Amino acid sequence: MTDPGFQSTGLADIQGRLLFIKIVVLIIVGLLVVRLWQLQVRDGTYYRSLSHDNRTRSVLLHPVRGFIYDRNGIVLANSVPSFSLYVQLSDVPAREALIGKLVKLLSLDKRKLNKKIQAHGERTPIRLKKGVSLKEAALVESHRLDLPGVVIRPEFQRNNPQGAYAAHVLGYVGSASEEQLAREEFQGLSLGSVIGQYGVEQIYEKALRGRAGRKLIEVNALGHEKRMISADKPKVGNDVHLTIDFRLQKLAEDLLGEEAGAIVALDPRTGEVLALASRPSFDPNALSRGLRSDEWNDILQDTSHPLTNRAIQGQYPPGSTFKIIMATAGLETNAIGLTDTLHCGGRFRLGNRTFRDWKKYGHGAVDLHKAITDSCDVYFYRLGHRMGVETIATYAKQFGLGARTGIDLPAEGTGLIPSTEWKRQALGEPWYPGETISVAIGQGYVTVTPLQMAKVIATIGNNGISAQPHVVRGVRERGGEWIEKWNPTQAPSLALQPHQLEAIQAALAAVVTEGTARRARSSMVKIAGKTGTAQVVSLRQKSEEDVPKQFRDHAWFVAYAPFENPGIAVAVLLEHMGHGGSAAAPLAKELIEAYFSYGVDEKEEPQASLAVPSHKMMKKRTRLYG
Repeated sequence: MTDPGFQSTGLADIQGRLLFIKIVVLIIVGLLVVRLWQLQVRDGTYYRSLSHDNRTRSVLLHPVRGFIYDRNGIVLANSVPSFSLYVQLSDVPAREALIGKLVKLLSLDKRKLNKKIQAHGERTPIRLKKGVSLKEAALVESHRLDLPGVVIRPEFQRNNPQGAYAAHVLGYVGSASEEQLAREEFQGLSLGSVIGQYGVEQIYEKALRGRAGRKLIEVNALGHEKRMISADKPKVGNDVHLTIDFRLQKLAEDLLGEEAGAIVALDPRTGEVLALASRPSFDPNALSRGLRSDEWNDILQDTSHPLTNRAIQGQYPPGSTFKIIMATAGLETNAIGLTDTLHCGGRFRLGNRTFRDWKKYGHGAVDLHKAITDSCDVYFYRLGHRMGVETIATYAKQFGLGARTGIDLPAEGTGLIPSTEWKRQALGEPWYPGETISVAIGQGYVTVTPLQMAKVIATIGNNGISAQPHVVRGVRERGGEWIEKWNPTQAPSLALQPHQLEAIQAALAAVVTEGTARRARSSMVKIAGKTGTAQVVSLRQKSEEDVPKQFRDHAWFVAYAPFENPGIAVAVLLEHMGHGGSAAAPLAKELIEAYFSYGVDEKEEPQASLAVPSHKMMKKRTRLYG
């Protein structure tokens, strides 16, 4: 028989246990309720967003960059379809393994891949490579199950159909750096955005860039796109129309060939740059598509400096082309008259120094006309000694020398017009009279750019009126109206009386017909110009062949045509090529004759290229300068 006391104790124990279990269950349920409240109420918005992000992606859509045309509608820069390789790190479970697969599959640089990945966040798609070939794209697609988070996206890549021609004018594009993205003008762009890095691409970046768009896509577990949910389409960039005539540009670069130098051709009436050639050059397509670091270093260390735009950055002694400025200054200050003569015996002595003429026994009695025509050094030695360096500097600056022309291209050089104050501040030394003698024939400290000298000769040909050089005619919407057009400005540079200016012009015409530039004489058109031979170092060898090329003189020729009503002004500079009359003058003649053969002056409005059917432009014709 069971003890009643035992039964009572057992029942109490069971009831205690049940109570404990109930309390535990209540605590667990309470915790679950609290956790559910946290997940669904307090943190509900966050987790819904996180869930949505695991299912969807916001993809940046890069805009199609605007095209660049020459003055006749020839396409100089466009955008062509391409592929880019992207990765979304948040979809990558094993990062190192993925990098190893990509390196092996596409022969990528592992160090560069890691550097790119470290510079981005987990949630931002990273562009690992642009310009992916069709073969590479097919390889990635065939291994897509082994490459979580990796996608191939179609984009547009910058392309220069004319290759290296006009490279220094057009420039190139590249991915924006972190430093560039920090600037105000690039606010809103993301790392990897393509921007202009040089030339017109850089100066007109805002017009060419367009506006990026975005699309929202649904992805699968591997991060691959399943479908598009919504899209904000990008806006195509605006088109830029240049003043450059590609036919003249190509000819100018071909005339330079493999020699280092520059050729600039301007319309003296408007300042339009018809050609701006610089050699050696570079391939903008290679730079726009991206170079390996060793390839980029090879370009930077190239002693021929292919990235330097010699037409606007090269700074050279002007040699005898500077005598144009000297003649103008002499007449304006009455230091010399048109009929005054000075004797040239082949040398000019100042103190204990003797300055020699290029003609050993001199030119005899020389007036201004003959001094320009025969390029008499002694005449200008004497004239420079009369005026002094300050007067020379004043009138050189009236022509715009010693300052940028303001052309719409980056990194233009200023050249140098020396003065007593400049030398005191720059070198801490006084100015010596003998230095003025060197400056008087465009030597010594004085330096200029080919563009500046093109502007000088254009001003003379345009009767003392100077026009602002520029390479862009205007910016236009794709298939629409002009957004911005260049309005040419002109300003008087010279205070010469008409008969004095006419005398200088006549002398420049005689330089070609009977003087030092007879090789520029044309049966097609009357050309006026001035030769120059700029000494690089002082040498006394008897023949040019005895001088190493890097020490030979630079050859100059500046000219305009036709003489009566100029439509083109040209400056030719050839590094280490000797005499301007024999080396540079024939090139200018060929370019000027081509200008009239092509009928460049007849074009009033750029025409759309038939090679680009998407550009149905010019429905409403408007004169550019109307």
